[in-house]
Amino acid sequence: MTVTPEAPSTSAAEPPDGLPGLLAELEWRGMLHASTPGLAARLASGQTIAGYNGFDPSGPSLHVGSLVPIMGLLHLQRRGGKPVVIVGGATGMVGDPSGTSAERNLLDTETLEANLASIRAQLQRFLDFSPGQTGAVVLNNLDWLGRFSMLEFLRDIGKHFTVPYMLAKDSVQVRLPSGLSFTEFSYMLLQAADFLHLYRDEGVELQMGGADQWGNITAGLELIRRVKGGEGESPAHGLAYPLFTDPSGAKFGKTSEGTSVWLDPARTTPYAFYQYWLATEDADVGHRLRFFTLLSRDEIEALEAETDSRPEARAAQRALARDVTARVHGADAAREAEELSRAVFDDGLLSLDEARFRAAIADLHVVKMTDAPATVLALALASGAASSGGEARRLIGQGGFYVNDQRLTDPNGSLPDSVHGRYWVVRSGKKNIRIVERSG
Repeated sequence: MTVTPEAPSTSAAEPPDGLPGLLAELEWRGMLHASTPGLAARLASGQTIAGYNGFDPSGPSLHVGSLVPIMGLLHLQRRGGKPVVIVGGATGMVGDPSGTSAERNLLDTETLEANLASIRAQLQRFLDFSPGQTGAVVLNNLDWLGRFSMLEFLRDIGKHFTVPYMLAKDSVQVRLPSGLSFTEFSYMLLQAADFLHLYRDEGVELQMGGADQWGNITAGLELIRRVKGGEGESPAHGLAYPLFTDPSGAKFGKTSEGTSVWLDPARTTPYAFYQYWLATEDADVGHRLRFFTLLSRDEIEALEAETDSRPEARAAQRALARDVTARVHGADAAREAEELSRAVFDDGLLSLDEARFRAAIADLHVVKMTDAPATVLALALASGAASSGGEARRLIGQGGFYVNDQRLTDPNGSLPDSVHGRYWVVRSGKKNIRIVERSG
């Protein structure tokens, strides 16, 4: 199946060196983990190449970890290649063991179809699906893998792989001690069958994916080589990106507790999405600008230089947050998120009307109380700004406690009027902002 969505909301000029310069660009951006030996020569030919990346449809939304392969497809398209998106309707029923600690739940067809539709809509923000030589397409591997009988699969695919070859793969080795079902063990064969089908029937010569997919990618290359009956290197090619990890070094994904930042605005609001990128550490912002934007080397290096000279301005973080949010949620949502962010952190929160005020505080720490606290000290404790009466008294006495942008220094003093009749904005530092809401 194919999808014809609207064109991406933002784009940069196509690089003049086209496909021959793809690997060099990925390398300077830090996005090149590995590639097969013949890929550079194939790209240097200048002829259009189709490359694919698979996406897991086990949930209704992609997440920030998905942005690495999406940007890879975008770079391929900008340089004259054809992006092919495989949404794994079949493999999603099995579950890839790569990068997981437990077997995934198997999904029914109705749930998978709903997830596929949602993911397609998110990809429309990045890739140009207009008809043509380089127009992106979305395919569902259930369309071909679903036609295999068990005996046909064993005869046509399974016979080309030995058990020692499969056991040697990292994705299998990591899971063996804790247990690996035959269903998951067979996943690499299904992905290899995908590559074979795409190579023979769709003219796709390149598979792209994260570093944890390299074993599956090379399995597909081996299958194509064996089926073609050739010697030496496979006629197809592979390319892998480094994984995008959270601060603890864990892979970002839908099963990582508390770390998922979604592309679906119903799961992660545009404001929270913007704040996620804005909170990037100075040491990481250049890396993320290279990965997740189309800004040029000169633009990124200029932002890095400004970060070194004026870190308090957070120019690089603002550029990163604005660019990624605009691409994922649209320019209007990005502007709104930026305005709300400035209101929250630059003492402009109280000037917002109630609807925008509520939008701005949606992702802040909110404490609901039936009755309003009677004193400043009670508010400090109720909001969680201080954990004990002594700590609260010190914070207030030292002039570090603000309520509705007013510095309050008397622990027994009364509170200022609430915002919109029910809220108190509590600050105990530039970024330590809490909201107390009277719900009664």
